[in-house]
Parts: sequence; structure tokens; C-alpha cells
Amino acid sequence: MKEYNKKNISLARALRKNMTRWEKKLWYDFLRTYPVRFQRQKAIGEYIADFYCAKARLVIELDGSGHYAYPQENKDKIRATELENMGLQVVRFTNLEVANDFQGVCEYIDSIVKKSLPQSALLTAPSSEGAL
Repeated sequence: MKEYNKKNISLARALRKNMTRWEKKLWYDFLRTYPVRFQRQKAIGEYIADFYCAKARLVIELDGSGHYAYPQENKDKIRATELENMGLQVVRFTNLEVANDFQGVCEYIDSIVKKSLPQSALLTAPSSEGAL
């Protein structure tokens, strides 16, 4: 994978301290205790991913309404393409999906991780309360 931009480290730390309420919900109510390790606000290449699972090569992005207007929508497409070119899968959820269908979001993430890993990797991961 491409080295991260060291200039993004301080920004990533600041973003971890100032997560949106939807990022907090996904992190504290699901990803933090998921059996396969996720990181939040992870510097990857020139970008900072909202959530990243190295074992599953998965990036999860949560998008507010600003992500669906030009030019941000175009920037997000370029970003996703560049991350995919690094061999990563990028999955986007809207903040509304996290708010209104949290269980469905968690089940979808769980299914992607399980598909991307050999079953033995899931069996050897530490167990977790709250993981699906």
C-alpha cells in the first residue's frame, strides 16, 4: 500500500478527537469492539479514511449531505478510485443510514469483512460483545 502523507497525521488526530455523532455511534457501538481490528481516521496515501480495516482491506466512509453536491461528489469519486487502485474496497454510508438503519449498516459491514477474510481469521480474532 502507498505510504501515507505524514502531514495528515496531526489532522487525523484532530478528526479522532472531533468525530461526528454518526462516526461516534458506528465506532463506539460497533467497530471499536468488532472481532477484526478497525482504526478510525486512518491516514492512507493522501487521504484520511473515516474507518479502516487492514485485514479486510476495507475503508468505510460516512457522508453528510455536503458529499452529494459538486465539487465534493467528484472529489469523493476520485478518492475512491485512488483507494481502490491501492487494492482497498471503499464502502460509503450516509449519516442518515447510520441514524435510521444502524443494524443494517452493521450487518453489511460484517458481511463484507467475513467475505474478505478466510473463516479461520475470524475464528482466531478475539471475541467481542456487540459484534454480529
